Amino acid sequence: MMSVWQRLVQSATAKQTFLVSSAFVLLGATSAMATEPTVSRIQDQPKAATTVSEWMAQTEAQQAQLVRVTGVKLNPTQQGLEIVLETENGQALQATQQAQGDTLILTVPNAVLALSSGQAFEADKPGEGIDRVTVMQADATTIRVSIVGLNDLPTAEIMPGQGLVLAVTPEEGIEEEITVTGEGARGYRVPNASTATRTDTPIRDIPQSIQVVPQEVLEDRQVRSLTEAVETVSGVVEDFRYLGSTSGTRIIRGFSAGDTFRNGFREGNVITTVPFPTIEQIEVLKGPASVVSGFAEPGGIINYVTKKPLSEPYYKLGFEAGNFGRYQPSIDLSGPLTVDKNVLYRFIASYERQDSYQEFANSAVTTIAPSISFKLGERTDLNLYYEYSRFFGDPIVRYAVRLSDDSLTPRRFHPNYPEVNEFESISHKAGYTLTHGLSDNWQIRNSFAATIASFKVRDIFRTGVIDDRFLTFAAFDGDLSDYNYFAQIDLLGKFQTGSIAHQLLIGFDFNSFREDYVNSINLNANIPPLDIRNPDYRALRTRPELFPEPTYVIDRKSYGVYLQDQIAFSDNLKLLIGGRYDWISDGTGTISPDNVVNIPVQNDGAFSPRVGLVYQPSKNVSLYASYTRSFNPAIGRNPDSRPFEPTRGTQYEVGVKTDFLDGRLSATLAAYNITKTNVLTPDPDPILAQRGFQVQVGEQRSRGIELDVAGQILPGWKITASYALTDATVSVDNSVISNVGNRLANVPLNQASLWTTYEIQKGDLQGLGFGFGLFYVGERQGDLANTFQVGDYLRTDAAVYYRQNGFNAAINIRNLFNIDYANSAAFGDKQSIDRGEPFTIIGSISWEL
Repeated sequence: MMSVWQRLVQSATAKQTFLVSSAFVLLGATSAMATEPTVSRIQDQPKAATTVSEWMAQTEAQQAQLVRVTGVKLNPTQQGLEIVLETENGQALQATQQAQGDTLILTVPNAVLALSSGQAFEADKPGEGIDRVTVMQADATTIRVSIVGLNDLPTAEIMPGQGLVLAVTPEEGIEEEITVTGEGARGYRVPNASTATRTDTPIRDIPQSIQVVPQEVLEDRQVRSLTEAVETVSGVVEDFRYLGSTSGTRIIRGFSAGDTFRNGFREGNVITTVPFPTIEQIEVLKGPASVVSGFAEPGGIINYVTKKPLSEPYYKLGFEAGNFGRYQPSIDLSGPLTVDKNVLYRFIASYERQDSYQEFANSAVTTIAPSISFKLGERTDLNLYYEYSRFFGDPIVRYAVRLSDDSLTPRRFHPNYPEVNEFESISHKAGYTLTHGLSDNWQIRNSFAATIASFKVRDIFRTGVIDDRFLTFAAFDGDLSDYNYFAQIDLLGKFQTGSIAHQLLIGFDFNSFREDYVNSINLNANIPPLDIRNPDYRALRTRPELFPEPTYVIDRKSYGVYLQDQIAFSDNLKLLIGGRYDWISDGTGTISPDNVVNIPVQNDGAFSPRVGLVYQPSKNVSLYASYTRSFNPAIGRNPDSRPFEPTRGTQYEVGVKTDFLDGRLSATLAAYNITKTNVLTPDPDPILAQRGFQVQVGEQRSRGIELDVAGQILPGWKITASYALTDATVSVDNSVISNVGNRLANVPLNQASLWTTYEIQKGDLQGLGFGFGLFYVGERQGDLANTFQVGDYLRTDAAVYYRQNGFNAAINIRNLFNIDYANSAAFGDKQSIDRGEPFTIIGSISWEL
């Protein structure tokens, strides 16, 4: 039997010359290998221009030599797919190939796209075994064709004939049935990401650690929240989850990441619900990210990318059910609204209802998310979206209490009076993205996003524990409203200066955030203590009288201007350099019940640079080093009334990114050092400290090593694994009881994860798969003073599923061995231990058409 590689070699040696007329033709299916790309050397490049006139002359000469591609055609065949790139005057085109996971990338030099339909071409599910075809301008003189296989890497074989033909066929003797679905599983390895650069950039070209959790991992693990979704990423752990809801924060590289980002836009407060059914993939950018995000903590940011309207009809109906009374119906519909496919839509909706392992507690989550996209012209596209999400708990899941012997209150015990507690969080999100191509190489992009969120809690909150048995309480009502508006305009361009290629980004953004927090409280409500061993929940059935507090207000406006250049000196030496300057006006204060306003305004400005170098000694290895800074406003009480300087984060990072197994498996190994300065600490004067005054002398440091691996080991066997060693400590402090050397709260020294699946590829059991996961989080300090610890845990998850011809059924088990563990000590408080869920089983079934 002759292998695919042998046929490629034989074909290439036997047929040295090809006639190329008006088309460049590709034939696609699924299999295993690709030809080696041609690697240019620096000494072979033309001499760089030294004057403006020389540069203009070189540019005009290059443009005159470029072949214009005027059309792209797709023709399904018995073997897979025929892709035709039509040229203007029948000029010849050449191509080199490169494998990246399940994606075959063909590089077409000396060519430029001149399509009537816009600057790029994209088609989903164009032929059997092919998930997606994309034709785009890689740089000013190069076209990139990406062919994504459904289950394996597409492979091209050069064939004779009119034009340049590449035939891709499976190995002889292998019969494989391909299941074509609307969404399409693209594997555990994702080659590109946009969070780090605001452009679609290969991850191997980014000099910073960025990890992507793709749709297939989310579906295989059947995750239900953003925190669960990033458990497979190194260096990311839970900070706190707010009262059992989908809201909360995560810790990245030792520092809390309070804000989440949606398609690159800041969403606002931690109370904002995340409509999980709308998520396509999640991108985690490690380290200071102010150059792309504005103000932020130095650990990194989490950006979730949403599902977009599809050009082909897609329909999915699903239903899930599990223990604790859980059920969730859902729909996902998409496709064109017009015959010419210039108007596309998507509609996602779901309703999740469940009880809890904790007695009495229950919750419901509602998601409604329509979106629509318009092609307004040959170079202009408009995308509109709206999302509604609501979380409601009546009563809510309460934090467990840590007793003096380090035990927790019983898992089923509800440590509160259930009939007088409820929590509701509602989010409305809407916006648009408008892109217009100024030319083949220049584009302007304008985006607007609005998030309006409300939060209502009726709470009897704990104030203490007596004799490790009786819980004491006070009463509280809170109503919070968030108004977050974000606007952005970018200019993106690709050009060359001699032999050096540039991808330029120039932009400006504006963010307005307003939060009003109205609450009433009664600290002396004479609420009966609750006996942990023998609770009488009927002792309190009506809420006590409450007294209004001043309205707490945050009114923040930020403006940012940024410049970034992705420079390719050669195919294997690349530089990313950029900077951003932000202006922030931050008003934080109170409005009394009789309308006395006390909202002082603090104005800050900061410059955030980033520079990183990538060297690729081979197509499978990227070595990188980077330096980047971040900032975050520091709001506090200064004895001399002067505003505090922003906190600053500084990171040095080095790492290596590698591809194995013909590009099917990727790994990132990173080492970093982050220093956060200008941290607020209590005033050294005890009297001033007691009155809440602070000084800005603190420093915190995080050093670590991280490893992330994702991809496919063998056909059907996929894996994502990670390990993080995080040494996050206080390096400078002036507390009365010095915190220097203490570990930061909720940050484990060691963390590791493994999730792997295997799906049978052929035979009567084709489509049957199994999943297994291990998640380890080491011991953590519960507070900054390190007065108590949260124990380590090893959780085991498992799954079994069956997928065939659009039918999907699965059973997912979380916490297989029913261990009792704590996710975190929320707010650094022994009385607010966020407990992990016990044995949880979810059955799901869906149909995709």
